[in-house]
Amino acid sequence: MAKFKKKKSEPTKSPDDSKKETVNEDTGDVPQIENSEPVPENPATDPPVSIAEKSEKDRKLNKLFWMRVALAIIAGTAATFIFEEIEGEERRWASIAFMIILFFGTIIVAKGMKMQLPASDRKKIVTQGIGSYVFLYLFTWIVTYTIVHSGSVTTGVNL
Repeated sequence: MAKFKKKKSEPTKSPDDSKKETVNEDTGDVPQIENSEPVPENPATDPPVSIAEKSEKDRKLNKLFWMRVALAIIAGTAATFIFEEIEGEERRWASIAFMIILFFGTIIVAKGMKMQLPASDRKKIVTQGIGSYVFLYLFTWIVTYTIVHSGSVTTGVNL
């Protein structure tokens, strides 16, 4: 930690005296500070990543995200028609199980993409786009089910 130089002159009595003030410099007791490069937190597990490798990793993660978004929309629409024969509570659980199985399929596909991720980013294969996947799947499933079955429900409202 750097030490600051202390003033060695006496306080001034008037504002004009401060301009004449001189400071005795004694540099003998102030140590020099070494400039060092920042050390990474865990140098053994986090190798330096080049810009090309980072852009390749980001490109593959973006591809995984958009693949999950597209799959959620397609699978949500398909779930409306696949589980048409199942009635009641079983339809809901079958659709949710279908959603989870397809998500595990995307994890297998992501591992096949051979992304070179550092150890700290391994969970990104699972977490990348999971919220978008779940909510888009459910939203698409509900909207398509509502549209398909809107004519068969009598609500008492004349359309």
